[in-house]
Amino acid sequence: MRRIQAGSALSAFGLGFTVPYLYVYVAQVRDLGATTAGVVLAVFAMAALVVLPFSGRAIDRRGPVPVLLVASGLAAVGAVGMGLASSVPAAVGAAALLGAGTAVLQPALATMIVWCSEPAGRTRAFALQFFLQNLGLGVGGLIGGQLVDVSRPDSFLLLFSIEAVMFLVLAAVVGTVRTAGSPALQGARPAEGAKGGVRALVGHKAMVQLCVLGFVLFFACYGQFESGLAAYGTEAAGIAPSALGLALAANTAVIVLAQFLVLKFVERRKRTRVIAAVGLIWAVAWLIAGYAGLGHGSQAMATAAFVSTYALFGLGEAMLSPTVAPLVADLAPESMVGSYNSAFALVKQLALAVGPAVGGPMGASLHGPYIVTFVLFSLLVTVLAVRLGRQLTPVQNQPALAVKPSRVVAQHQPERETAAL
Repeated sequence: MRRIQAGSALSAFGLGFTVPYLYVYVAQVRDLGATTAGVVLAVFAMAALVVLPFSGRAIDRRGPVPVLLVASGLAAVGAVGMGLASSVPAAVGAAALLGAGTAVLQPALATMIVWCSEPAGRTRAFALQFFLQNLGLGVGGLIGGQLVDVSRPDSFLLLFSIEAVMFLVLAAVVGTVRTAGSPALQGARPAEGAKGGVRALVGHKAMVQLCVLGFVLFFACYGQFESGLAAYGTEAAGIAPSALGLALAANTAVIVLAQFLVLKFVERRKRTRVIAAVGLIWAVAWLIAGYAGLGHGSQAMATAAFVSTYALFGLGEAMLSPTVAPLVADLAPESMVGSYNSAFALVKQLALAVGPAVGGPMGASLHGPYIVTFVLFSLLVTVLAVRLGRQLTPVQNQPALAVKPSRVVAQHQPERETAAL
């Protein structure tokens, strides 16, 4: 588990070097234009949508380690190719490899975490992964910002090279995990000839409801961070571009600082109630964003309100990380852990693709309807979470119930009875 978590953190560290600067690199540094940059970002997202439907079955049949090794290699090649890309076909091809590789990493890592943990320990395992990934992204972005220079394409080649090396380090670290000989994994390995597939997943009512809930979650939050909410902040609230960076920093800081404090709260409560609470927190966050753009306060108050919106989103994310991913794992049959993780990753990717397309234009021009829409979507999270709770067993909804200590007290047996026995 330590190797898996370390590899996951290092890969996030590598992504942090390049993700914030990909648009600027393609459009300005390589002078390929804003249209090409938009195409490259779209290809990056679409590649994930293409490979995720097949990656789950591959993970279940071959195991997560071989799939992760291939995905890491593709991502490394894509990163180097992006650093060397000086034409449109080269940039698009590199984006496709990079997007496909990075998309498969998460379900493969999630499956390995499931195989290496018991249900009661998965909450902490996934919370730790989320914490380390955010920390890695933040530190990588911070260091990358010090190295990058728009006037020097070689500085971007250095960033993409570091990213490629981190993918190879992930493969080297995780490749040393010997799952076949681990006693903790013997019962979790998929059985030979086990039946699965899309039909079995679609027939699982609780999983379908969780996927619908997941789409709304990612659409209402992650899908708005760098598109609709940013457009709304600059257009309606008059937020300076530099304040957007401050807001994102506040989001990451809340996640890093609150993750393990929130974990103690989450572990003692039903998962669906925690998700329902996140919906209410995000509804408040959107209302505060509405005040920032539609209120009549000073610019400083508007900026503070906007930063608070991102901070509240971070609190909700910290509550979701030990809740949603372990629930996906607990719903999955032993032979379909990879398929379930990949299906949920596909739902997330769809939400991240649809979210900017819907939220971007609304956030830029339809300010009032934009806030109302996403307040309602946040409340819909609460409603869907309550409905999902009715489909779960008590242990699925609250794993702590399975590990409660027994209240039976050992009784002393009189000596004469012992002798008689």
